Amino acid sequence: MNLRTVVLADLSPDERDAIVRRSAVPDAATRAAAAEIVEAVRVGGDATVREFDMRFGGIPADTPLSVDPADLAGAAGAVAPEVLAALDAATANIRLVHAAQRPADVTVEPAPGVSVVRRWTPLRRVGLYVPGGLAAYPSSLLMAAIPAQVAGVGSIAVVSPPGPDGRLDATVMAAAHRLGIDEVYATGGAQAIGALAHGTETIEPVDKIVGPGGAWVTAAKLAVYGLVGVDLPAGPSEAAILVDTTADPEVAAADLLCQAEHGPDSAVVLIATDPGVAEAVVSAAARQLHDLKRADIIAAALAEHGLVVVAADRRDALAFADAWAPEHLTVHTADPEADAGLVPSAGSVFLGHWTPESAGDYATGANHILPTGGLAASYGPLATEDFGSWRQLQRLTREGLEGLAPTIRSLAQAEGLTAHAACVDVRLEQR
Repeated sequence: MNLRTVVLADLSPDERDAIVRRSAVPDAATRAAAAEIVEAVRVGGDATVREFDMRFGGIPADTPLSVDPADLAGAAGAVAPEVLAALDAATANIRLVHAAQRPADVTVEPAPGVSVVRRWTPLRRVGLYVPGGLAAYPSSLLMAAIPAQVAGVGSIAVVSPPGPDGRLDATVMAAAHRLGIDEVYATGGAQAIGALAHGTETIEPVDKIVGPGGAWVTAAKLAVYGLVGVDLPAGPSEAAILVDTTADPEVAAADLLCQAEHGPDSAVVLIATDPGVAEAVVSAAARQLHDLKRADIIAAALAEHGLVVVAADRRDALAFADAWAPEHLTVHTADPEADAGLVPSAGSVFLGHWTPESAGDYATGANHILPTGGLAASYGPLATEDFGSWRQLQRLTREGLEGLAPTIRSLAQAEGLTAHAACVDVRLEQR
């Protein structure tokens, strides 16, 4: 197993900056090509969506775009009972956690007779992208759909790329059925994003598009942003594992391999305060790798995007972790709660020996749709509040307007906006 090692004390500021600076935004060529696909779908509708599905996914031309709700129910009946039980258990926890996040209206009275209300309103219709094709992610459907349902979104459309046989993964279909979602479309990639944004003969346009996807999906989201809302741009999965001398190398090694399993472009960084511990973790990971089904993918990810960072001390390690702003941060230190508090730029944090990243991916109820590419410094996990928008309401009595009138007049005159002052005066002149 090939992992590059750097010692932070040996790096110049520019070299250190080069490690932490990265982007979840696809390159310009991919963005331009995705925008062309989106525009073609706007013009050509269903036929163009299917044309791109055939070209990029080998999907048969006669594959229906809309998945029959009966097929969703049939899939639920065909999936193993233990898988359905796992979906239901995960659903219960996700729903419980996200129900607690539902925003509440706030009313403030800054002066007598002046009332300002901040009111949260669910979105009318959202589109959820669920990765598929050669792999399937029913958990991502749960993570996107349940917050939307908790928020009170009126209409939910799901798109997911089918396999070469034209069928969606049975577990994804079963998950949709268990959630009561019957509007599911067998399409993926940039063309699916274009269909959700612009609408086609079959798919009605949505107000917002969320859900993880590859570079083409992310590029297409950026192309339609402004016409519809989108969640944050998301790049390949990534994780930072923070260890000190108290860490169990075998457990830390398992965490190191966990997120690298997603794909050869996944990035994993081991941050250690002791070079001996770092070496022990890497050795344990090399042993464990041989027993894993996706060993080749993990090895490729670690060779291309893996890194061992040896810090001078705890403070140096925490500063680097915060600067790298990981999607996932696992903390194997003597005081994980205290150390995590000093790394505010992390999407989802896993504290201590008994908290694997996979627990958050599937079962704790925390959301696993997270910021990548350093965006954890400015974005958080997908949440219930992402499926609504805020309104401001203001109500004044005559007393309230009289109290604010001098402030309004003075600022309006300072800006040369006499009509702003006049709309106050015309009211106060009335008796």
